[in-house]
Amino acid sequence: MSDPVITVAIPSIRGGPLLAACLESLTRQTFRGFEVIVIDNTGTGALEINAPARILRSPANLGFGAAVNLAWKTSPAAFLATLNDDAEASPDWLAALLAEMQTASDVGMCASQVRRFGTTLLDSAGMLIALDGSSKQRGQGQPAANFTRSEDVLLPSASAALYRREMLEDIGLFDEDFFLYCEDTDLGLRARRNGWTCRYAPQAVVQHHYSQSSGAASPLKAWYVERNRLWVAVKNFPLRMLVYAPFHAKLRYLWHAWYLFQGEGSAARMPEGTSLWNLMAIVLRAHGSLVTNFKALLRKRRAIRQTALLSDRQFIRLLKENSLSAREIARL
Repeated sequence: MSDPVITVAIPSIRGGPLLAACLESLTRQTFRGFEVIVIDNTGTGALEINAPARILRSPANLGFGAAVNLAWKTSPAAFLATLNDDAEASPDWLAALLAEMQTASDVGMCASQVRRFGTTLLDSAGMLIALDGSSKQRGQGQPAANFTRSEDVLLPSASAALYRREMLEDIGLFDEDFFLYCEDTDLGLRARRNGWTCRYAPQAVVQHHYSQSSGAASPLKAWYVERNRLWVAVKNFPLRMLVYAPFHAKLRYLWHAWYLFQGEGSAARMPEGTSLWNLMAIVLRAHGSLVTNFKALLRKRRAIRQTALLSDRQFIRLLKENSLSAREIARL
């Protein structure tokens, strides 16, 4: 059998019916030149599947990025697709992504049209960045019918994305220290800094059960998102943006508090009993982790800047063209 053109990597920590439905959706793909690798992140090695896929087993939960990296290192494919185990791909998903990827040689990433499961509302049509390092799904909660045009976007959500091997060999794989959340933002920004572009493929439709692993809003998710957005900023933001990032963060915290009292936004969706003081503790803990890991982050920052093709001015312009406000982040 010839080598696959695409390797689809699916990390899973629970298996079960959602993973089975995900794998079933891949059997209906119109593009056939692909393989599927499921990474067993249960930590027990007991994940079972009944589908044409390879299983890579780990003695512990590696996190999303490390699990995908593990699969990629065993693959000869020219392209890597990432897919959450709680997502179901339409039959043309891979074909549409590959067609968009082949429109130009500098397209290193493609974003899917990810919908909230069973609806015509978007989960994501690519990703946007806030000026404190936070990232959010482009078009989240809006009608999918408003996002039907193929176009350049900042970067994809790794819940359903396609990456070019040449790009990954150029910039490196997912940063495994992130463990969960924002690793796709970090990888995408590193790629954009090195001159790679990202396309949105509206025909690559995926239905997604959002945040089944840690909850759509939970203290665990809040901790990783807050810690990792700090890491994203320190690693990737030019100095003039980094200086102002804390001010944008403080503004976002104020909007989170406002929407919490209004019963709106992600803070208001936290489990019952989660107080404003609990959220403040998460923020303090995240900043403590930044201090602890600061030297390692600076080493990574220097490595990124040494190979960057875009100037600071060009990169800042790119980020501002694909940004959203502190208020928008807090409201979503």
